[in-house]
Amino acid sequence: MNINTLGIIIQREYLNKVKKKSFLIITFLAPILFAALCILPSVIMMGAKEETKKVGVIDKSGIVTPYLESSETIEYVFLENVLPEDVKTNLAGNGIDALLSISDLDTERRTVTADCYSEKPLGIDTGEIIENRINDAVEAYRIESSGVANLEEIMAGVKSNIHLHSYTIDESGKETISESGVYMVISMLLGMAIYMFIVLFCGMVMSSVIEEKSSRVVEVLVSSVKSTDLMFGKIIGVALVALTQFLLWIVLTAAILSVAMGIIGKDKIMGALSDDQTAQMTEMMTPGVHMPGDVASLDALTAVADSTAVAGAEPTGMEAILGTLSNINLGQLIICFLLFFIFGYLLYASIFAAIGSAVENEADTQQLQLPVTVPLLLGFFIALYAFKAPGSALVFWGSIIPFTSPIVMLARLPFGVATWEIVLSVALLIATFAACAWLSAKIYKVGILMFGKKSTWKDLWKWIKQ
Repeated sequence: MNINTLGIIIQREYLNKVKKKSFLIITFLAPILFAALCILPSVIMMGAKEETKKVGVIDKSGIVTPYLESSETIEYVFLENVLPEDVKTNLAGNGIDALLSISDLDTERRTVTADCYSEKPLGIDTGEIIENRINDAVEAYRIESSGVANLEEIMAGVKSNIHLHSYTIDESGKETISESGVYMVISMLLGMAIYMFIVLFCGMVMSSVIEEKSSRVVEVLVSSVKSTDLMFGKIIGVALVALTQFLLWIVLTAAILSVAMGIIGKDKIMGALSDDQTAQMTEMMTPGVHMPGDVASLDALTAVADSTAVAGAEPTGMEAILGTLSNINLGQLIICFLLFFIFGYLLYASIFAAIGSAVENEADTQQLQLPVTVPLLLGFFIALYAFKAPGSALVFWGSIIPFTSPIVMLARLPFGVATWEIVLSVALLIATFAACAWLSAKIYKVGILMFGKKSTWKDLWKWIKQ
């Protein structure tokens, strides 16, 4: 392999890709979409607050009315000496948006029925608020009519609310908070990211090979350079394009987010979520802890996360998240991401280049591409569920077998992986890449000059033996 020739091919491939309009459009459009995905939920929540609804109430039971208190979204109007049939047909004339009709109290079953009438369907939040208030009233009535003294206090004392606090212990005996929900999110993000990168940029290699073959440009190129140099120059050139685009996405997304927060206001964006919604999001990541009403400063939380856990202390949601993140070996994570991305990409890119050389248009790639995409999809699905059992046999072998390891191993890393497993996985990946690259080069050498015939796996096998 001629290094000078390879460098020229890499430079040509790189410049051809980065000068294309499609590359420029995607490079500058994707960060806008990424930033929008980060900001839009908060902006939508800021503008999606439901207008105050006037709800007329006819309470025949007499037990629900005390529990219906007006709020920012609901204003209750209590109607007396009227029938629901007279009101529900003329809601606007009665100055209300909806009518809530509570039935007479069923003393035998100790319950009521509730009906709500409106010209337009009520929002889910409004319906849930009304429903919860009615349930509270019925529960209070049942407790009161039970005849058991202090039943409410007894029930409150019986209910258990035990949360499991997870900690990891290092060699020195230091304890740090460890919440599996945080590991789950990181695991899924890493697995999805590496899968998307491999599919996107390997597809770019295959399309480039097909484009040059169909336009007969490749015939001119192979008259001047070796086919092996051409194939690896194309693969490395596209890899450099991928890294350039990836870095630009990070920089541009960060810049757009900074500008957007400056214009809209960071406090408004962060405050768009209500306390209940913030607590729910934190509960999803840290199911064993709760977010307090007043959260401490970031410095204080970081100090708590880094310090030795105090026995019996109740960690807040943010403390649990920060404490868990502090357990992750960031250096190992970055190095492994680069290694598995580079060699995982090289492995599949060499195979996709061989497939591209064997066909004349992308429509003919389906038959040859299917056996290659199946391991990728298998690795993706294993990675999605790796957080449930990161030490299971299926996940372990998925992280060792080269065709799935780039995706599955990254999904396992947040949960802790032995060094020998990482070394073995990387070594097998490199060895498999070398073998597949050698076979792909043999296919590529013959395939790029074959025209007028649909190639099959049988043909590829003949080219390998040739």
